Amino acid sequence: MSLPRVVVMTTGGTIASIKDPQTGAVRTAATPEDLLALVPDIDEIARVEARPKEAVNSWNMTPLMMLNLAHAAHRELSRADIQGVVITHGTDTVEETAYLAHLTVDSDKPVVFVAAMRNLSESGPDGPRNLRDAIRVAVDGRSMDLGAMLVVNETIHSARYVTKTHTVNPSTFASPHGGPIGEVTAIGVDYFGESGERPILTPTNVDGNVPIIKTFTGMDGSILRYFRESSVDGIVIEGSGAGNVPGDILPEISALVELGIPVILTTRCIGGPLAPIYGTGGASGGGHDLVEAGVSLASRLTAQKARIALLALLGAGHSTEAIRTWFSVA
Repeated sequence: MSLPRVVVMTTGGTIASIKDPQTGAVRTAATPEDLLALVPDIDEIARVEARPKEAVNSWNMTPLMMLNLAHAAHRELSRADIQGVVITHGTDTVEETAYLAHLTVDSDKPVVFVAAMRNLSESGPDGPRNLRDAIRVAVDGRSMDLGAMLVVNETIHSARYVTKTHTVNPSTFASPHGGPIGEVTAIGVDYFGESGERPILTPTNVDGNVPIIKTFTGMDGSILRYFRESSVDGIVIEGSGAGNVPGDILPEISALVELGIPVILTTRCIGGPLAPIYGTGGASGGGHDLVEAGVSLASRLTAQKARIALLALLGAGHSTEAIRTWFSVA
């Protein structure tokens, strides 16, 4: 019986890093062949084709690099002999790269991201085991129609919900909105439920000027005014609670909306949906007033993922009204 074929695309990050004995600094150094040689029992799981990509640490990953990875994954998945694609990535921004792939790769085959928190020079690096688990997920028939995923620490997360929650702990990744979608155990891959509908976007670029603005107590409208006068393409605002912002910035938000600039609202809370219930006739900055002003709600998306989605929507040529509709149902 022939083994399924998987493409492993490698970037940088801790999963491919070693500690320099002279300087003590950790740097990307392992080649794709080095990584695959460390994966236990790989020859019993799949036939692997390695594809080295830009070996950058993930804090230097750009939206264009992310889109190029998604396009490369789509090309590989279009091959009839390929079961799935695995992408190694640094942990800092893997949730953004994975989410862009989730939005743009139009294939029922899986795109499985994998990362690590312990570099290859440490005792018990988690990268080789995580990579093995990711390959197992990629070749499992039940991984079809799930979009992009992240496999770490024996856990399978949907790219839509996963986020990094701890700076150094190997159990850093969590999915606050609903939890993981599955796990990888000694006996195989186990999924917990069914997948939801996944709208596909087709951006030709992701180079829009879209800042993320984090609100704070006592905030006035000067920051938003600066960006309004700088001709931004869109803005993501991270509010508080169920979706509220300081009332003093509401006039500037309204001015942005009147110019046709998409304004997307998220919350700094880790869990829970946006609930636009607060308002006092347009002056409070509560969620109800924001919706009335024309702000779009990115419910259950982190600010960084809302930005990725907005970049893709803008790059696909969606109008402000179409963007508002997309966020209302996504």
